[in-house]
Amino acid sequence: MLKDWLDGLEYKLMQGSLEAEATEVVFDSRKAAPGAVFVCMEGTRVDSHSFIPQVLESGCRILVAEKPVIVPPEVTVLLVENGRKALALLSAARFGHPSESLLMIGITGTKGKTTTAHMVRAILEASGRRTGIIGTNGVSFGQEHYPTRNTTPESYELHRYFARMKEAGCVCCVMEVSSQALKMYRVAGITFDYALFTNISPDHIGTDEHADFAEYMYYKKQIFQQSRFALVNVDDVHLEEIVEGIPCRWEGFGIEHRAKYHARKIHYVSEPGFIGLEFGIHREGEGEIPVRVNIPGKFNASNGLAAAAVCLKAGVEKEELCHALEHLKLDGRMEIVYASERCSVVVDYAHNAVSMESLLAALREYRPKRLVCVFGCGGNRSKDRRYSMGEIAGRMADFSIITADNSRFERVEDIMADIRGSIEKTGGRFIEIPDRREAIAYSITHAEKGDMIAIIGKGHEDYQEIEGVRYPFLDRAVVQEVVAGL
Repeated sequence: MLKDWLDGLEYKLMQGSLEAEATEVVFDSRKAAPGAVFVCMEGTRVDSHSFIPQVLESGCRILVAEKPVIVPPEVTVLLVENGRKALALLSAARFGHPSESLLMIGITGTKGKTTTAHMVRAILEASGRRTGIIGTNGVSFGQEHYPTRNTTPESYELHRYFARMKEAGCVCCVMEVSSQALKMYRVAGITFDYALFTNISPDHIGTDEHADFAEYMYYKKQIFQQSRFALVNVDDVHLEEIVEGIPCRWEGFGIEHRAKYHARKIHYVSEPGFIGLEFGIHREGEGEIPVRVNIPGKFNASNGLAAAAVCLKAGVEKEELCHALEHLKLDGRMEIVYASERCSVVVDYAHNAVSMESLLAALREYRPKRLVCVFGCGGNRSKDRRYSMGEIAGRMADFSIITADNSRFERVEDIMADIRGSIEKTGGRFIEIPDRREAIAYSITHAEKGDMIAIIGKGHEDYQEIEGVRYPFLDRAVVQEVVAGL
């Protein structure tokens, strides 16, 4: 019955009965049917209250609305302040609150969420705990994998996945929690056993995202409001603001500054079959753990430290931790997809200025003959992103190949022109090849001995989005095709 799904939900019964039979929760009017609870939401583009007539025609007799509605007396109507929050709480109830049976680890931050999440999962699974993961790379548990459009899916989808994880024998779930997810109440009603805050810098600011950095910070911090314990990067320049007023207990991790968990003696390692890092994890009062992380870049020492800290807090043994970090494989995150005397090729998801700068700086530490960068920028996004990425490529790469990314509804040539203008101001060397497949092939076939090629912006994505259509495309697969033809 409807009343069985209402714990924790603040509402006003406008008409009808709480004894109404409820079998499903929907927010898409096309899925409405007898027994469904239809949740209305007033969005920036679509107000689903306008679909109520069609919903009633489908036989639905339970509405959750954000504003008063006029409907037949036999329809049950609950009035709520926020439909998205109501959807999250109802969805949790509909699936029997599955997240309460899982060890929940939520990871937020501007950079490093995906890499850290996969590190955490690898460590937990090495300790024998079957773990599901939700994030930019999709949803995975056991042998199951589901692609997703958002880093953090809609609340109904989240709880459905939690339920499936439980059925598959998972005891843990690690998930990326985006600022948009917190702003849009997608994770409302979930209690995280551990929240991990990787870092923060200006990003996702613009139309349909966040008004300014202050708002971005505010929503990032909301994860602490629903967490039992937090681990925070003490190296972040915004540390004081991050932890100000934090309501849960927390500990720090860092490289530059001492903390409960501290990484030191970081060494860059490049040897056959292994390109990555070695460092020691010092635990305050508990000695040091030597680890190897088989992903390049100093920032992956921070990511590895963060993952190690949360897993050690969760009771993972150090031997299991070390084995997992040394044998990591993360699709599209500093992924070495080809290495020979001719050149090495790295595929990475870096799609903004902050991530791009960190990536190129990290690859420089391995002293390539030339650092070649293949990149474009997504269309219908803030132009500041393409300007800044062009400027960084001009400064930090020896040679850049400007190409297509997900152009969406913009012309590739227009996006490339914006990037070109920024590179030209730096005096950096570059060429333009609009077709991404041709650009990748050019980078490899024209490589000089000792080059390191960074193909960035798409990482794990297996498509290119053009004029609203997603066409199959995977950077790693293209590299493999080109290499096979050498």
